[in-house]
Amino acid sequence: MAPSTRLGLVALALSMLCGSVAFGLPSPRKLGAVQRANTMSSSKLLGNQVSGQVDFSRPSALKAAVVTSGGDDSKGVMHTLKLGTYFGLWYALNIGYNIYNKKALNVLPLPWTMALFQLFAGIPYVMLLWLTGLRVAPKLNMENVKNLCPSAACHLGTHVGAVLSLGAGAVSFTHIVKASEPVVSAALSAIFLKQFMPIPVYLSLLPVIGGVGLASLKELSFSWLAFSTAMLSNVASASRAILSKTVMSGKPIGENLNATNLYAVLTIIAFFMLLPFNFIVESPTAVSAAWDAAITAGTSSQDMIKYIGLSGIFYYLYNEVAFLALSEVAPVTHAVGNTIKRVVIILASVIVFQNPLSFLGAMGSAIAIAGTLLYSIVKAKYK
Repeated sequence: MAPSTRLGLVALALSMLCGSVAFGLPSPRKLGAVQRANTMSSSKLLGNQVSGQVDFSRPSALKAAVVTSGGDDSKGVMHTLKLGTYFGLWYALNIGYNIYNKKALNVLPLPWTMALFQLFAGIPYVMLLWLTGLRVAPKLNMENVKNLCPSAACHLGTHVGAVLSLGAGAVSFTHIVKASEPVVSAALSAIFLKQFMPIPVYLSLLPVIGGVGLASLKELSFSWLAFSTAMLSNVASASRAILSKTVMSGKPIGENLNATNLYAVLTIIAFFMLLPFNFIVESPTAVSAAWDAAITAGTSSQDMIKYIGLSGIFYYLYNEVAFLALSEVAPVTHAVGNTIKRVVIILASVIVFQNPLSFLGAMGSAIAIAGTLLYSIVKAKYK
């Protein structure tokens, strides 16, 4: 590994270390008496989904409880262990998804088909849960489905944009650009909702913009397609929150739609939205030709099935585990978790794929990711 790459990895690791310190912030369970409802309004559920996964910065599935700092120590230890397990699985599954998705795209340059399969992969899993009664099945009519379609379209755009970007560039670069999502969200909120934040919050976005700009300038594997599709993913994710507060506000979306069920329903709708379009963009003939070309290049059918299958399984499961983890923590801790997740994915991808990473590029990555954390903390302070 080149010395500049090693220096870059150190810079990223330092940003992760700084974020880890923030995990010492108290969670809602230790901030005095806390009691949360088991359900959320449709606008909150739809508005808090981010980047192919649900954003649970406002916990929606906590059991009503009153917990104080003087509570049972053994329960506190068990909760800490459970939370650590959730976060560990969330990161591990997320790393697995990004690595196997990139491996699949490297041998089969079919991002639309890959995105379609990844949306499909979780459907048999969640159907089994509903049919066996392990999870309460949602109840929807056609009006509910129609009301959910705009949010499902944004969910689709978020995922497809990310997969297109991962196919066009390095995994690390996609996540650097994805770190700028708060900038897009702030801009769209100001334009469409006329919601303006205090000046310090906007100032906290400057490191994000500067970091992404520096990383893009010095990114050795930079491509406009990777950059633009990652930004498309950001716009789609931010638009979902806008829709929930405007078009979707107050409309019925069905029964038994807790966060995991809502995510499952949106994924199913998104799959059927993409299905016909996928046959136009990447026809069965094109898929067959790409498959044959990959075999000719030396990749076995077994390996391709493994890469595609694992990418789909990891994609759905990391979102499920993210729900379990993020429903247990405070908003700032959630932001720290997302920050560290991006650093971990970047580090893992650089190690696995040996992508060249310049020192300035890594510094830009660290600044952008740290800026995202700063924005979350400052925004929470001014709420």
